[in-house]
Amino acid sequence: MVELSVVIPVYNSEACLEELYRQLADVLRGHEHEVIFVNDQSADHSWSVIKRLCEKDASVTGISLRKNVGQDNAVLCGLRRARGNFVVIMDDDLQHSPYDIIALYDRCRSSDLDVVYAHFPVLREAFWKRAGSWLNGKLAEIVIAKPKRLYLSPFKVMRRAIVEEVIKYTGPFPYVDGLLLEVTRYVGQIDVPHRDRFQGEGHYDVSKSMLVFLRVATGFSVWPLRFSSYAGMTCSLIGFVLALFYLLQHVALRNHVEGWITLVILQLILGGLLLFSVGVVGEYLGRLYLNANGKPQSVVKELCGGGAE
Repeated sequence: MVELSVVIPVYNSEACLEELYRQLADVLRGHEHEVIFVNDQSADHSWSVIKRLCEKDASVTGISLRKNVGQDNAVLCGLRRARGNFVVIMDDDLQHSPYDIIALYDRCRSSDLDVVYAHFPVLREAFWKRAGSWLNGKLAEIVIAKPKRLYLSPFKVMRRAIVEEVIKYTGPFPYVDGLLLEVTRYVGQIDVPHRDRFQGEGHYDVSKSMLVFLRVATGFSVWPLRFSSYAGMTCSLIGFVLALFYLLQHVALRNHVEGWITLVILQLILGGLLLFSVGVVGEYLGRLYLNANGKPQSVVKELCGGGAE
């Protein structure tokens, strides 16, 4: 029986994979383990490197997807192949050090926790990425009731029973951390250092961060719809108060209020609110439409290695 499975989504990380494998092999020596690389249609030679690693080591499994589906979809694809009693998820750029896996595993195994996250006291990322992570974290506190001090790191370990529950999700827009918090509240974290990227630059940009934001906001809650309703009621109340104010002013002072500035401002506020509300509803309807039409999470093109069968 495999004790530890390590699932790694791979995207354009050809230069990192050999060193990543070397460190994993070093730290996991003596543990029954498997390493699952999920190639998310990399544009470089990442898949060729993965196939070489599979030929060299029977504990390595490679999965190549037919199209780029994003990190969370790729992770779920890997989780469905994982066989370990404990499953680790980590990035492919060596900012998550394989040498910290055992600390995460020991903390999870020796406690009643179902999931243990890696917490990074210092993040070695650009300011806008740190700001985006903070904003997504605050949103997650509202939408999915994330504990306030918990950092939703991509680097984590979970028990087999939790994996079995998470992979039941069949929708096309998964958010792994949201699924984990839907399944269990026995969640903890430990401090580990955040390393410099081994080579190259990160692949997350503003647009991908916004997609994560939308998945958090609309994937596990109707909170945005409620926010639109509350905002609409608030604007209606403000409009009613203004109407009374101008009516009383006209009766008491006998003034003819032009009010064109007020009208323009109200038009802009209400027009923006209406467009925002329509956009929120459209986001939900679009996701429902794609889900109803069976949009797949991912499609496997090729398998290699010890777990391919």
